[in-house]
Amino acid sequence: MVERQQHLKLFLAGDVMTGRGIDQILPHPGKPDLHEAFVKDARRYVRLAEQQNGRIPMPVDYRYIWGDALDVWQAHKPDLRIVNLETSVTACDDHWPSKGINYRMHPRNVPCLTKAEIDCCVLANNHVMDWGYAGLDETLTTLHSAGLETAGAGRSIEQATRAVRLSVPGKGDVLVFALAHVSSGVPTAWLAGKHRGGVHLLDDLSRRSAGRITAQIAAERRPGDIVILSIHWGGNWGYHIPGEQRQFAHRLVDTGAVDIVHGHSSHHPKALECYRGKVIIYGCGDFVTDYEGIGGYERYRPSLAPMYFVTVNSHSRQVERLEIGLMRLRRFRLTKSGAPDRRWLRNKLNEFGKEFATITEGNNDMMIAVPCAPEYQGGEDEYSKHRK
Repeated sequence: MVERQQHLKLFLAGDVMTGRGIDQILPHPGKPDLHEAFVKDARRYVRLAEQQNGRIPMPVDYRYIWGDALDVWQAHKPDLRIVNLETSVTACDDHWPSKGINYRMHPRNVPCLTKAEIDCCVLANNHVMDWGYAGLDETLTTLHSAGLETAGAGRSIEQATRAVRLSVPGKGDVLVFALAHVSSGVPTAWLAGKHRGGVHLLDDLSRRSAGRITAQIAAERRPGDIVILSIHWGGNWGYHIPGEQRQFAHRLVDTGAVDIVHGHSSHHPKALECYRGKVIIYGCGDFVTDYEGIGGYERYRPSLAPMYFVTVNSHSRQVERLEIGLMRLRRFRLTKSGAPDRRWLRNKLNEFGKEFATITEGNNDMMIAVPCAPEYQGGEDEYSKHRK
């Protein structure tokens, strides 16, 4: 019997929004029609980006948007790549009424995801059904036909809540459970049903909900599995972490159900927490978007796009290393950021990481997040004590 290798390296990212403006620069742009209050044509977002940073050479090839991230992946060689895909992949015209913003990428542009060697697309978010049930059905068909795994949405509640099992030969299996919380703006009507497509949606983060998720994980987990809980929660802007989010994450770690909490929805990175040998990312920030040239939130530096690399001991299931590579989105393409941006992000993570006893240290063009108070090993009671 061949002994399993000791380490798994996982790549995680926040929102990948390849619809709207991004879709328009790819080889097979869909209809540009939008139903927004102020913008009616997706090509307007392309023009805004070009006004900000220069001409985009349309059509671009499928690797274009990933830019320097391709070199970072090649250098760090993650075993798996997992992102929150926040767009429909459909040519459907039946937009969700009164939604306001509707993202879609044409199905013929799906190679932009396979060229990045994405292994799993999390779909439990507030844009996957922007083009209705037919749009969701085509999204699932297109992604699965391209060999991409999906989690957090399906044609029934059974499919939407089912974990994705990703096997890494010689290293073990990773289970990805995905869900969304109503605080992220997911319409309650999108909740999947017994015979209705939709997303895995929680209306609260209570002890009872945590217990239900723990039971679902226990039903699918095998000995040695690494478990990622990918959750779309909270608003788009602001660094505050609600107490209910922290309690929910702690409960799932305390029960031994979850090894990594992969949080997203915020358009900028939020605090990290190294807790009991596990890692909780409360908000990954955006990775690929068409927001370039849109003003109003400059203080958050939304053009910065973090890349999270989590190294897990496949025997003990302990997180041994968390590295953050920092990209900058320019002309709808990921480029390496400079030292000033990395210092800014490190300072922000440390400022908001104090509450979580977690610091971030610089390491050339990468950053390593490490616990600054290993003795902090409390669960809910300890958390409540620290809050007083």
